[in-house]
Amino acid sequence: MQKIIQILRNYKKVEKHIYQLIIANFFLQLINGSFFVLANYYFTKNGYLDFEIAAFIEKRFLAVMLIAFPLGLLIKGRKLKPFFFISAICSPTASLLLLYAVETQNLVLIKISLFLAGAFFVFMQATVMPFILLNAKKEVHSESIALHFQTWVSGTIVVGSFYFLVNKFGIPLSERDAILFFTLLGYVSIFFLTRIKIEENISEKFPINKILVSYDWNLIIKAVLPTLFIAIGAGFTIPFINLFFENIHGISSDTFSITASLTFILVFLGMGIMPSIKAKFGYKISITLVQSLSILCLVIMASTEWYAHLPAAAAIAIFFYVLRQPLMNIAGPMTSELTMYYVGKKNQELISALSASIWSGSWFFSSRIFAVLRKQDLPYVNIFMITAFMYILGVIWYNYLINAYYKKEKLESLENLDI
Repeated sequence: MQKIIQILRNYKKVEKHIYQLIIANFFLQLINGSFFVLANYYFTKNGYLDFEIAAFIEKRFLAVMLIAFPLGLLIKGRKLKPFFFISAICSPTASLLLLYAVETQNLVLIKISLFLAGAFFVFMQATVMPFILLNAKKEVHSESIALHFQTWVSGTIVVGSFYFLVNKFGIPLSERDAILFFTLLGYVSIFFLTRIKIEENISEKFPINKILVSYDWNLIIKAVLPTLFIAIGAGFTIPFINLFFENIHGISSDTFSITASLTFILVFLGMGIMPSIKAKFGYKISITLVQSLSILCLVIMASTEWYAHLPAAAAIAIFFYVLRQPLMNIAGPMTSELTMYYVGKKNQELISALSASIWSGSWFFSSRIFAVLRKQDLPYVNIFMITAFMYILGVIWYNYLINAYYKKEKLESLENLDI
């Protein structure tokens, strides 16, 4: 109980302007959550096959891949609040355009709207971390970062729980109407952004023509490699996990919605205590061990396709999915914090944008490969095993980064003692 009280006290120290940003981001994450939980079912009910859906979804990832890196260069030395407002206004608008495109069966407009949704969403996601590191107190960086990661988690919880409960109580709400509802709520983020009343700290600005010498590219490349491995692997699985449950185990959208919500409640709670776990046990436990256990759960979940005809297969798949989600995701704030500290202050905006670009770029290519593999009827289990292999490479490299960071930290401490 004393430990829980201490954790709550640490979160209480987070500044008001950070909480305003977190709440604004939460309302945008409701749109993201509705995409994750419901969009694939929505496309399926409009007659699209899984490989066709993958071809649509990849456009969202393509946008982030193309925009995030230039955005990372652009935001260096600039105020970040204007970028938040662009995202808050344009992301919901792009989502509304998508709903219209699907209703009118306009394939070109579907792809354009998904591209725009990804493009405008990154204006928030690539800038929040740099804003926190520049404008939050150092002693609550871990808590502020954890709160940031909890926004997309809590958004998924709200979407999944709401959709399940509404249908459970006999209110006929389609996937389309639910996405529309949460899209309109996304505009509420504008109100909370207007309440951020601080004079921003901004980073040092580098001339564009000195990019090659202004950044520590050696550190940056090493730092992004584990993100690359894990992002490539995740792109084969995460966007299509509900298709796996529907096509292999016959699990409907409302059942998957509540399952996703339950798993993300665990993620939310886990992220809340991760700063405390990291403080006590270090990065090796909070990252390496936790992610390794999640890989084991993924392999067991995927293997249920081999015996999907058995009554227990669906229950086993759900059980290990519920375990996998929190184990893989609660390490996210700590991997981001480790990466930011490892590269140093002058590289942080770029590494944040690069991470967003790598995630979406990897998901773009993985989605494209997924579409090809499914079109050839390759089993989901084979595809998910690719994910497991890439995750293993990522965890091994994170372990290398942790050792390198601790060594660097020790050397800096010794240098300070000499001074």
